[in-house]
Amino acid sequence: MAPQIHFHVHCLNYKLPVDIVNIKQNNGEEDLMFLDLFKKNKNKQTNGKKGKVHATRKDQQHVANRKGEIGEYKINIQLDQMPKEYKYLSDVMVENKKSSTGYSQIDHIVITPYGIFVIETKNYQGTIYGGENRKQWSVNGKFQMLNPFIQNYGHIEALKTLLHKKFQNSFVSMVSFTKRCTFKIDVELRKINSSKLIVYDVELTEFINRKISILKLIHNEPLFLENDISNVHRVIHDANIINPELRKQHNNGIQKKKEQPGKKLLHRCVHCNKPVSDKVASYCQSNKRFEGKIYCYEHQSLGVTKM
Repeated sequence: MAPQIHFHVHCLNYKLPVDIVNIKQNNGEEDLMFLDLFKKNKNKQTNGKKGKVHATRKDQQHVANRKGEIGEYKINIQLDQMPKEYKYLSDVMVENKKSSTGYSQIDHIVITPYGIFVIETKNYQGTIYGGENRKQWSVNGKFQMLNPFIQNYGHIEALKTLLHKKFQNSFVSMVSFTKRCTFKIDVELRKINSSKLIVYDVELTEFINRKISILKLIHNEPLFLENDISNVHRVIHDANIINPELRKQHNNGIQKKKEQPGKKLLHRCVHCNKPVSDKVASYCQSNKRFEGKIYCYEHQSLGVTKM
């Protein structure tokens, strides 16, 4: 039986468990056969048929949580490479009276001399359809999600209540998706001049640096001195709610909202209101000629004519 080796990777003070198993001996050379980033559940349930294993909802949630954790590690590692005069905070929860749970949980906040970047991270897989002014976005044209920039707007408004008024107009809203996604969104959201930016996680700090370069051209001098940056960091740090019960309460409220029925979109033609299939809706949303609008087959030529 091949030996099993267990070790931990330590990178910039973040510890991520990694198991490497099944090392085969091949002419004196050791080949790594399998890299398992998630600890397998030994008590997997079966449906009574030999060889078939079905993950429970708890298993699926566990895997989703671990993927999210790994995504957060990837971003934290990037943020650690930013200039020393920048400061950042991760996984911040502050009071938000306008939120359904009473709180806002913010993935990352980066404080720089030229602006405050508020970053919302998403762990979806598939094609993301959306636009800046569309309340609902969709994944693969089938499942809806709230426009993440609306979500981030709530986060920014919550932060504004904590900070001096001179910081009110210095926020940049960013939404980060994994490379397992493809964007079918307003092209403006990818342009560096925009105050709202959608990026892949692997290019996050690249876009932050590019945005700061643009802001330097606009402002002859830094907006915030070192003392300002430290004060903003301190205020947000002190306002961060770390009480595990309150965080659990907030997360449970978010989860219940996600589990509410009606996740599947019912697509309709914008001209005649006739229901259309997911396939037709996806075609329209991915075609720039329709500007994100959905038309039935009979009225697609009308949509093109209007362009």
